[in-house]
Amino acid sequence: MDTSLSALTTSVTSDELRPSEVVADALERVDRTEPDIRAWVRVDRARALEAARRLDSTVRKSPLHGIPFGVKDIIDVRGLPTECGSPLRRGRVEADDDAPLVARLRELGAIPLGKTVTTEFAYFAPGPTRNPNRLSHTPGGSSSGSAAAVAAGVVPLALGSQTAGSLTRPASYCGVAGLVAPVGGPLDTTGFAGLSHTLDAAGILTRSVTDVRLAYLALTGSDRLADPVRNLERPRLAAWSGIELVDISDDMQTAVRHTVEAAVAEGAELVDFDWPALTPRLVEAHGTVMAYEASRALASEGRHPTQLSAPLNDLLTQGRSITDRDYQDALAVAARARSAILTLLTDVDAIIGPAAPGAAPEGLSATGSPILSRPWQLLGLPALTVPGRLDGQGMPLGIQLIGHPSRVERLLALGSGIEETGRRGHEVTSAT
Repeated sequence: MDTSLSALTTSVTSDELRPSEVVADALERVDRTEPDIRAWVRVDRARALEAARRLDSTVRKSPLHGIPFGVKDIIDVRGLPTECGSPLRRGRVEADDDAPLVARLRELGAIPLGKTVTTEFAYFAPGPTRNPNRLSHTPGGSSSGSAAAVAAGVVPLALGSQTAGSLTRPASYCGVAGLVAPVGGPLDTTGFAGLSHTLDAAGILTRSVTDVRLAYLALTGSDRLADPVRNLERPRLAAWSGIELVDISDDMQTAVRHTVEAAVAEGAELVDFDWPALTPRLVEAHGTVMAYEASRALASEGRHPTQLSAPLNDLLTQGRSITDRDYQDALAVAARARSAILTLLTDVDAIIGPAAPGAAPEGLSATGSPILSRPWQLLGLPALTVPGRLDGQGMPLGIQLIGHPSRVERLLALGSGIEETGRRGHEVTSAT
């Protein structure tokens, strides 16, 4: 069975598959993959099958009718606890209500299969999840379980979130597509266990950008599903290398260069912009805002340091030492830069660059660096990870597209076109 979202929606719509068959297949895939991948906190088998059987005989509500999805375990699902990857929340009482984003998916006929693994309170301390492409490598964090579940073909759709690089990085490492919605945008974060109210954003993970686009348009009530490549006759791109922030692997630099070259060959136009003068200040301001707000959002948890990881304790300690003035100064940096970048994004369709410094690092004790997402998360911008490139060892490399918050559909159209160009001849990239 093709487990991509597009294929499954087509099969259900044409009556080739019933929702109960799709969910039963997903549960079988859980049983086959979970001993190795460990992407799930809990799978709600009985309720998922019951919901699917009810849908077998009902009128289809949307393209997502009968589609199983995973939910990162910082997001409330009615009848399941929200444990946030922390012993402090283990055994917590079940949520009385769905988060609005989960409720919206149910309204569209989609079925929550269960809760996926998150790092501790969506910060750095990893859970048990492994990268489906190579089990000895990290899947990234903090939306690790959601990315791995999609990459392993268990579910075609999963919900995640991002505060720093929590969705972009695991999408890149696991070789799937991911959309980080604009902060405060149409994907509601009510019902999420937040870390930083200024930075927290909802996100979607699927096998391809085409599938992200299908899910996003369904969630936002749009039916504009025209050919995305034809929607952008001559896109304008601002290329960003990220090298002023972190060492970028040769393979990732090559992947970005080849992607840009392919886009130009297809008619895209490049626009120059001076990045090194801007992004380091944004990274610093992002760290200030996140630590300050996290120390307040998790104030009660911070009173139990022996039950928290060292990275989270360090974050909360740092946040408590930040003055109100320093916090306000960081927000002012963000406001000024947002104005400048939004001006740029009225002239270009997207900023294009690396989604991570390279392929997923070996080892499971850390989740990799989120630094390439921090500037854009501080500015509240939508970010799209486009999969399809590989390094010299066959590990995934994601390309990041950053767009204007009021033009998410245009960003998705551009990402679909870039993804399609990659399929036509640039799928394997190596610096060797």
